[in-house]
Amino acid sequence: MHFVIMGCGRVGASLAKTLDANGHSVAVVDRNPDSFLKLGRDFSGSTITGVGFDRETLSQAKTAEAFAFAAVSSGDNSNILAARVARETFGVSNVAARIYDPNRAQVFERLGIPTVPTVRWTAEQVMRKLVPQGSITKYREPSGRLVLAEVHLDPGWVARPIKEIEARTKARVAYVTRLSEGIVAHDDLLLQDGDLVHLMAPVDRLGEIERILDQPVRTVEEEE
Repeated sequence: MHFVIMGCGRVGASLAKTLDANGHSVAVVDRNPDSFLKLGRDFSGSTITGVGFDRETLSQAKTAEAFAFAAVSSGDNSNILAARVARETFGVSNVAARIYDPNRAQVFERLGIPTVPTVRWTAEQVMRKLVPQGSITKYREPSGRLVLAEVHLDPGWVARPIKEIEARTKARVAYVTRLSEGIVAHDDLLLQDGDLVHLMAPVDRLGEIERILDQPVRTVEEEE
């Protein structure tokens, strides 16, 4: 898949190198050509010097062909503008924008631009926004048998209660992240679009749990 990253600071470079190492096509955009030195000699993607929300620059980065676009420069306004241009002009469905002001982040998420405030920002979190399937391990307890993982849910789970996830997976939901804020899970909490679910599960069952949650939830009548 092709990915476009606007901003080649520590987060952008880390994200670009990870995607490149996983065999994806990557284009990195930055105003400062010296920033591309962070990518190292092994980086096989392309680099484009220019303004990240300029249409010509984004065209050079083959944004119209991109599976996902990440705006991770140091400026909130530039990131949001670039993410909106990528989505609205070039038709990229999966976008993520780095935001320093958490209050503004909530506003932009309501506009349909997934964001992560910089105080919580990691390349791993951006990866989740761009490639949502599967799970990301957040914590492994000392014996190595249990993990706290952030899991992807099929959209069909929206408006379903937490207790249904636990019943189907035989795992315990610890908390839900909604609009960048954590919510302690309880049985009757209903999932909303964009929620991130974090559950505790045996490490040897994580693959099975991923398969269950990556599929549309089935009702009892459908299963019969």
